[in-house]
Amino acid sequence: MHNLVAGLIKFRTQDFEEHKNLFCKLKRHQEPHTLFIGCSDSRVVPELITKSLPGELFVVRNIANIVPNYKQPHEYLATTSATTAAIEYAIMVLKVKNIIICGHSNCGGCAAIYLPEDVLDKIPATKKWLETSENVKKRVMEEVKGSDLEMREWLTEHINIVEQIKHLLTYPYVEEKYNKGELDIVGMYYRIETGEVYIFNSQKSAFELVN
Repeated sequence: MHNLVAGLIKFRTQDFEEHKNLFCKLKRHQEPHTLFIGCSDSRVVPELITKSLPGELFVVRNIANIVPNYKQPHEYLATTSATTAAIEYAIMVLKVKNIIICGHSNCGGCAAIYLPEDVLDKIPATKKWLETSENVKKRVMEEVKGSDLEMREWLTEHINIVEQIKHLLTYPYVEEKYNKGELDIVGMYYRIETGEVYIFNSQKSAFELVN
């Protein structure tokens, strides 16, 4: 806790002062250009990776950067409503122009998809959440034969991003804006150990290094 307090003091005396005019401008409203859906992993920091300033990103973080499939309002469960509400608010109220779904290397959430049933039963909320990516597990198991765990990890993290883009497009208001060219949807993969970022090229069905 001491380190956190020291950080708060440093922010107020240094970082805040450096961007004081920006914070004053943001005191009454926000106009983020991008909804960033990322993993809750402590090693993934959206603003740091993208070098974005306060007010630019509307950030949603959850285990394994998952987007639940769209459901009618009365069908929402507590486990999915927070992410769904944030997507709705970003599109309908904040009018963001971009949505980024960012996965990353060594993702514990993606790895948890393969945990034994008895282990998952001890974390029931997490188990229920990860069921949203059941199709990811099926696709990976069809493609990865044998015990190549490194390949399974890499493939799961990449396919999971693509799967969540598909989920996004089940939201009527997302699909409408996307089809009209009013909204860009980007799949991003971040390698923690190298700082490399890959963007999904839908035409080539491949992730391409951008930095």
